[in-house]
Amino acid sequence: MSVETVGPDLVETNGHSFRDPITSVEELRRLLGEPSEVARTKQRPALDRHSRAFIERSPFVALGTADAQGRCDVAPKGDAPGFVRVLDDHTLVIPDRPGNRRFDSLANLIANPRVGLLFLIPGVEETLRVNGRARLVRDPVLLDRLAMNGKQP
Repeated sequence: MSVETVGPDLVETNGHSFRDPITSVEELRRLLGEPSEVARTKQRPALDRHSRAFIERSPFVALGTADAQGRCDVAPKGDAPGFVRVLDDHTLVIPDRPGNRRFDSLANLIANPRVGLLFLIPGVEETLRVNGRARLVRDPVLLDRLAMNGKQP
């Protein structure tokens, strides 16, 4: 992609100066064009059967969160395929297994419940993105259903 310089505008970030910043969605569309019909219509208001099947086959999801100030974090979550459970067309359950105990993403969810998920399946070129709101829960019945090797998440 080549971008034509339209003026001497500069933006500075971390001591670096960059010329000709893109500052609007309209400008971005002029430079990169419109999405295809397939891309435009792939967003769904609920999980369909294809999304459910993808989630059930996925051993990995990237959990994207932001704190109250907008600082972002992405946490890897993985386990055997099907570890993320689909409860209904609008509800997923992601067990949290022991990790480094930083809890960056989990702490973010307390301050800001907005979440972005990116599901991957090794060897499959497509990915599945799911956006929504999240809650942390300690429901013992649910946690028992998600136990692995006798340990609750």
